[in-house]
Amino acid sequence: MYTTFLFISGAEIAFILFIVLMVFGADKLPEMARGLGKGMRVLKDATNDIKHEITKSAEKNGIDTSIVTDVKKEIDKVKDNIDDFTGSVRRKL
Repeated sequence: MYTTFLFISGAEIAFILFIVLMVFGADKLPEMARGLGKGMRVLKDATNDIKHEITKSAEKNGIDTSIVTDVKKEIDKVKDNIDDFTGSVRRKL
């Protein structure tokens, strides 16, 4: 089975990485990866700050936010059940 990420197969990702390597060179690749990692970290921190502010505002206004954790728990249960089912199906194949 092929792994896809955003509708791109592994071979296409390898081709894109090859082109990036050819255009920027091997010496610039670690610097670019570091910059990309820092950018992703900043984005994650900003997202967490926004979530925190929304939660704080909801609690300040008396809005019950426990439903979110309840929904997450139910989703995790469903994921576990699906994983158990697909695991047994995969073993039989």
